[in-house]
Amino acid sequence: MRIKRIFICIPRICIIYIIQRFIINAETIGMKGDEHMAVILNKRAYEHAKRSIEKGRYVFDEKDLWSEHQPSAKEENDYIEDNGFEELGKWYLGVDTDEKEDTKGRYKFPYSDFAKVHRCGVLAAENRAGQYKYNDIEHAAAHLHGMIDAARKDV
Repeated sequence: MRIKRIFICIPRICIIYIIQRFIINAETIGMKGDEHMAVILNKRAYEHAKRSIEKGRYVFDEKDLWSEHQPSAKEENDYIEDNGFEELGKWYLGVDTDEKEDTKGRYKFPYSDFAKVHRCGVLAAENRAGQYKYNDIEHAAAHLHGMIDAARKDV
């Protein structure tokens, strides 16, 4: 629900306007009262991605290709059936600790096709994490992005 107010700098009104903007912005990123959507950096996935890039298991692709390269729901389901949720988690930079462990909803910010790290997936994760103020995830994705770009220059 958006509340539109005209910004008039009368001290009391300014404070009300600022508080309303904060509430609207907080709701947009998942903060409501004492609740906070607990999406945190998946350190295991971050380390896995760094090792994969170091071993040359990455795809240097363009930013806008993630919609074509991202695994489909069927591919995710097949991967889970073959490998389980724990293995699925290492391909996602974020973990929503409010979600149950053995669910796809627990994992956020995919960056791979379950075989190689995709530059376009890393860029998508970096941008989305930045939008929602998940700073740890944004910085991790930015580091992976830099690693891929640097590895590409070395080739």
